[in-house]
Amino acid sequence: MAKLEVNIGALRLKNPVMTASGTFGYGLEFQDLVPLDAIGGIIVKGTTLKPREGNDYPRMAETPMGMLNCVGLQNKGVDYFCEHIYPQLVDIDTAWIVNVSGSSPDDYAECAARVDALEHVPAIELNISCPNVRDGGMAFGVTCAGAESVVRAVRERYHKTLIVKLSPNVTDIGEIARAVEAAGADAVSLINTLMGTAVDIERRRRVLSIGTGGLSGPCVKPVALRMVLQVRKAVSLPIIGLGGIMTARDAIEFIMCGATAVEIGTANFIDPTVTVKVRDGINDWLDRHGVASVSEIVGVID
Repeated sequence: MAKLEVNIGALRLKNPVMTASGTFGYGLEFQDLVPLDAIGGIIVKGTTLKPREGNDYPRMAETPMGMLNCVGLQNKGVDYFCEHIYPQLVDIDTAWIVNVSGSSPDDYAECAARVDALEHVPAIELNISCPNVRDGGMAFGVTCAGAESVVRAVRERYHKTLIVKLSPNVTDIGEIARAVEAAGADAVSLINTLMGTAVDIERRRRVLSIGTGGLSGPCVKPVALRMVLQVRKAVSLPIIGLGGIMTARDAIEFIMCGATAVEIGTANFIDPTVTVKVRDGINDWLDRHGVASVSEIVGVID
């Protein structure tokens, strides 16, 4: 059996398959459907310093080969997570990662500091790329100065593995990756959703309550693969790849392009057990091709 363990900086994963934030709740919602300890890492839903109500409905729309969402980071805040959710996670053997978002560098830093105190959360994913909130979010992730300001603020108060989630809604994602590397990121994850919209031709209006939302699903995979290759050439940080992964073949494409690990998002809505199926599919591919470790195929594509 091939070796599936990988390292993201100091973060050790038993296999390279993770869940993408916003698509797997806190993980607990899925524990009757899939063995959570079989997943390499679970990135919980976006968490902010204060509770957020999210955007008005409708905030999801199907598209060909994908979906749009403008949920808007609805959550009960970091203190709720620490007090009510975290105690339920500590005995489940997987890497728990909190996706942290905010409206200012200070908000991000304070939220991250509270998560830093949790012994069984070894990493955070810093969301500077959410396209469907009115303040913060993607505003920080589309300029080098904005990205760097948030990462530096968080790095001063967070002492574990810091993953920064990059926006695809930029001219040069490699430039943003270099900025967060210089500011102290330990790894990057990409891509977040692409900006899009949907139209209701009967009502002659846009479908989503705020007009635009984040596009995810298989339709974004070619863009995500291209950007993983770009970032791999721009920085020396470990990369976590995501965007349209539905099968083990998709995941292997990301790994060959330079991703040490992958996140599965939209596919969780279709098949809650997809993470374990992708893990097993990667293992089968490695065995069939006589590859001893998944690390051997990271970045084999130019």
